[in-house]
Amino acid sequence: MEFLQRAQLLLGDDVMERVAQQRVIVFGCGGVGSWCIEALVRSGIRQITLVDFDRVAPSNINRQLMATQETVGQVKVEAMRDHLLTINPEAEIIIRNETYCADSADCFPLDEYDYVIDAIDSLADKQLLIERATRSKAVLFSSMGAALKVDPTRVQVAEFWKVKGCPLARALRQRFKKSKTFPARKFQCVFSDEVVLRREGEKERRSKEDSTPNGSLVHITAIFGFTLAGLVLTAVKNKA
Repeated sequence: MEFLQRAQLLLGDDVMERVAQQRVIVFGCGGVGSWCIEALVRSGIRQITLVDFDRVAPSNINRQLMATQETVGQVKVEAMRDHLLTINPEAEIIIRNETYCADSADCFPLDEYDYVIDAIDSLADKQLLIERATRSKAVLFSSMGAALKVDPTRVQVAEFWKVKGCPLARALRQRFKKSKTFPARKFQCVFSDEVVLRREGEKERRSKEDSTPNGSLVHITAIFGFTLAGLVLTAVKNKA
């Protein structure tokens, strides 16, 4: 396709053909997942499944690709699909407006995919997806915590057990150890080791409202998402 010419010049016909044949499922279409999805489709991925239970909210506009004043209130996966089809009308975009959790996990046949992208926020659901994905035939790439980060130069990639300075990764490892269930194999994560100290008012507010979301910025969440997409493309490129 004409819009893929620049990618084809860099990667070659054989790699681009492999890219088009990959099946990818992305869990979470938020600040990280939406940018990952965008990059994958713009790079030639044609078969992609989007999983998210939520609707676009005004608070999403600062960092989520499909979130605009016009899409507020729309189902996120529907808004994302409509946007992606303006990039590649021939793409096969499957949407699932639901939560990945213990009650629904069996309904997701992960073995049918080449790559699983984890951009889930919930610790319990994230842990479950990691357990299931690492026991499937698919390759898993996972996003750790992108909130409370400002410095783009601190975003990096490491194997899960080697991630340092990320509270979310630490909390996940503690959950695995407590439950005595572990990922079946190693997997790569995108993370930042930056520590951003909260303002005093923010500390007090969050101590009273533990469920209040953390602050986050688009340049960080987008870098996380683009890096996840880059991991997929690099893996496809390096396939024998």
